[in-house]
Amino acid sequence: MMKPYSITRRLIATVLLIELVSALSVTVVAFLYERHAHFRSFDILLRGRADSLLGAVQDAEDASDNLMLDGSEVSIPSADIYEVKDANGRVLGQSANWTSAGGQLHERRSESEHFNADSSSSDRSLFFETMVNGKTYRAIRIDGLRIVDPGDKGGIRRYVTIYYGASTSRVWRSVFRVVSFYAFSSLIVLAATGLLMAWLLNRGLAPLRSLATGAAQVSVVSWDFSPPESARQSRELAPLVIAMENLLFGLKRSFEQQRRFAGDAAHELKTSVAVVKSSLQLLQMKRRTAEEYEAGLERCLSDCERMEQIVAQMLMLARVEEGHTGEPSEFLADVLQCVHEVTEQLATMAQGNGISLQVQGEDSLRVAVNPELLKLLCLNLIMNALQHSPEGSAITVNVSRLEDSVEIRISDQGEGIAPEVLPYIFERFSRSDPSRSRKTGGTGLGLAICKGITDQLKGSIEVFSQLNQGTTVVVRLPRTSDAGTNAPLSVRNA
Repeated sequence: MMKPYSITRRLIATVLLIELVSALSVTVVAFLYERHAHFRSFDILLRGRADSLLGAVQDAEDASDNLMLDGSEVSIPSADIYEVKDANGRVLGQSANWTSAGGQLHERRSESEHFNADSSSSDRSLFFETMVNGKTYRAIRIDGLRIVDPGDKGGIRRYVTIYYGASTSRVWRSVFRVVSFYAFSSLIVLAATGLLMAWLLNRGLAPLRSLATGAAQVSVVSWDFSPPESARQSRELAPLVIAMENLLFGLKRSFEQQRRFAGDAAHELKTSVAVVKSSLQLLQMKRRTAEEYEAGLERCLSDCERMEQIVAQMLMLARVEEGHTGEPSEFLADVLQCVHEVTEQLATMAQGNGISLQVQGEDSLRVAVNPELLKLLCLNLIMNALQHSPEGSAITVNVSRLEDSVEIRISDQGEGIAPEVLPYIFERFSRSDPSRSRKTGGTGLGLAICKGITDQLKGSIEVFSQLNQGTTVVVRLPRTSDAGTNAPLSVRNA
């Protein structure tokens, strides 16, 4: 059994996951940008302080014409380290904590190292990173030029090398402080988004919950279904509301038809049983002649045959509706030939009632259907027309070709069907005139069987009728591709 899950939770989790990935991406980009910006500013700071050291290099005014570093002209943080050398490698000055650096700075190349050369100056600088007492320092080395006594024939050119470094810990603290702000802000937005989504989804799905509550109250004894207006007005839920209403309407109608079918079937069979029982009781009340016994038995036999006909048609209707009449693709029936066979079977009945049967249509129009099932369809329709046609009238059966189907049109000149009855004629035990049905032998199942057959064959059946003018039944069945295209017209009168 699959574990139930919440769509709301999945949506919230998906959105939050997307936001989390986005927040991480923004945090990484912010980290890279802030690191670049802070270290660029840090490099400018290092360069400025190294230049101030270069500016503090002066002539010592001694006999050897040496250089000196005037410390009074520079202000260096105590935590920074530096060393100034002349071209001969003589140390002109160094920071108090230079000895902790091991006496020299080891230029360790890294991705952050770069040369900074100015084409208008002979100064050449190199940024690099090194380790001092377990701490990371970023340092700059400047190979600079100092001109001493510039007024004396252009001055004396002195080359010096300056090493200057500062710890990067405060830079990293600044970077992480800014990135932490971005990350913390993203987490706050993430939490707020989750709460807001939960509230919005809970409110947005309220019509769906109301719809489910209303649908849960529907049962076989109560078909009242009142969907909320909020669900009906929702563009996403409106199709579901319409589908549920149509489904429940169909189910309600189906249940009502089943209930009515069971009641009508019981009534029909009970009436026939009561007639048989009363006939036998009447024969039992006193002694009767052989002719009277024979007449009573004939009445009983007639009602038994009627019950047998009802049961047989009920079974046929059940088979048709359940599709137990065989696959249509297994058979191929000639429509006009089946109609001729049915009219020949009913010719005696038509002549006895003084009714003319006329059949016309094209030969070789075939449909994929069991021929016996097609004959049953035509038999019920023509029999129904015979039972409701007056003496001296005519019934016409026309078989014609449509674009992709075969049409069977049966028209009579009977009394017609009332407009209020016409929508229900395909329901079981439906009769336009109940008092007439026993006289004509109808059971009210013939048209229901016809409707079931056409539905099974993916065809259609329509009835057009006007009182005192007649009725026309139109049946359309899908035509097979091997049907003839130049078949002759066949006309027959019965």
